[in-house]
Amino acid sequence: MLVILPPSETKSDGGTSAPLQLDGLTLPDLNPIRRKLADAIVELAADLDASRTALGLGASSVAEIERNADLWDSPTRTAITRYTGVLYDALDYPGMTRASKTKAGDRLMIGSALFGVVGARDLIPAYRLSGGSRLPGFGTLGSLWKPTLSPALDALDDFVVDLRSGVYQKLGPVRGAVTATVVTEAPDGSRSVVSHFNKHYKGLMARELVRTRRTVRDVTALAAVLADAGQRVEIDSSTAITVVTD
Repeated sequence: MLVILPPSETKSDGGTSAPLQLDGLTLPDLNPIRRKLADAIVELAADLDASRTALGLGASSVAEIERNADLWDSPTRTAITRYTGVLYDALDYPGMTRASKTKAGDRLMIGSALFGVVGARDLIPAYRLSGGSRLPGFGTLGSLWKPTLSPALDALDDFVVDLRSGVYQKLGPVRGAVTATVVTEAPDGSRSVVSHFNKHYKGLMARELVRTRRTVRDVTALAAVLADAGQRVEIDSSTAITVVTD
């Protein structure tokens, strides 16, 4: 089983490993696009106004642009410790046992506008590029990534749980992957899609899928793992589940 997490705009600083080496990343077939995008955001960083426009940043976000300028020279750390925020707080990788951290390294991948998808152990620098960014001279990132990323992910030949948000799923849809929708149910039975806490619940889902000793090869086994953890899960189809919260 593989679980693909969404990235986060917030990322930890620094690192203790050598600068970025594309050949060390998961799915090396993606490296030509990775290099093209990396070179583009480094070049763009020389123009603060153009960077702010392309990356959707405010006037006070110089540090984010400086990260991009230093992309090839800055230290790296594992992707699972680079990304931060609500989902990663719920996942709580630092609080996992050694055995669970090993499983996390084996089972977790993370979507990325810059790298397509990376493995949890892949060493990456801090950067700023979102799935909806429009770089000068490029079309949408989806038009760039999809022809290469989808075939690369399809070739993984594993049961995939895709927890990426819509914009990142569009960069490279995975054939047959299971997706999850989180909804809240009111006392009268009406439901609405969870927005603010969506990432939190997906982080909890990922944590259980890392920790489980079950062999998860289909949506039924997936739902059973989450139900065992106290989550209310409905199977919508062979490729979709709904998690219901109060």
